Amino acid sequence: MNLLLLEDSDFDPAAGPGVLAVVRGERLRHVRKVLRAKVGDTLEVGRLGGDIGRGRIVQLNRDRVVLELGPLDREPPSPLPVTLVLALPRPKFVGRILQAASAMGVKRILLVHTARVEKSYWQSSVMRPESLRRHLMLGLAQARDTVLPEIECLSGRRDLIETLPGLVRDHDQVVVADVAGSEPCRSGGDGSTVLVVGPEGGFLDGELDAFAAAGARTVSLGPRALRVEHAVVALLSRLAA
Repeated sequence: MNLLLLEDSDFDPAAGPGVLAVVRGERLRHVRKVLRAKVGDTLEVGRLGGDIGRGRIVQLNRDRVVLELGPLDREPPSPLPVTLVLALPRPKFVGRILQAASAMGVKRILLVHTARVEKSYWQSSVMRPESLRRHLMLGLAQARDTVLPEIECLSGRRDLIETLPGLVRDHDQVVVADVAGSEPCRSGGDGSTVLVVGPEGGFLDGELDAFAAAGARTVSLGPRALRVEHAVVALLSRLAA
């Protein structure tokens, strides 16, 4: 955790606007056990959805850490102009991928159903809203960012196909990553991009045909089939270059 994220509920209204913040739970455990901070130390803090600054610890115990805040006067890093459309991966990978995407600056994520996604994945505990939000927050804290990504879950079989024309209309390009892609994923690019990443087994030919009919391009990272968690990072890194 490179940034202690503060939510509106952390601020003490009795102390005046933005003067004191009180943190409990997982973030408190991180301050005590990982950072090994003590009273008088200063930490880098950021208000969720706002700016970044420093906070000095004025009280620390097992129940809470109280911070006296200085000016929050630094903006978070610029977002990555990429909407990530991700075929729901195996539950054990969901958190890692969300953390990575959040840390890399993605601000909109769509988790979608495709032919090779197991229906049972949608019932996993990792899909609970509080769990998804936690992983996105961890990604923000890692990257010293404060702007929480939007996340949508499209679990219907035709949701992606029906959503794709709008994504094509609203973005400068839509690229589908698949080992069968006829062109490499290019570095960088102007404007906004929709990146569609399939499941471990890839997309069916019929799905790729439907994407192409909607106006998407199919690209590849090369002949090697990567795990989804590795492919997402590699693709986002290339688009961010």
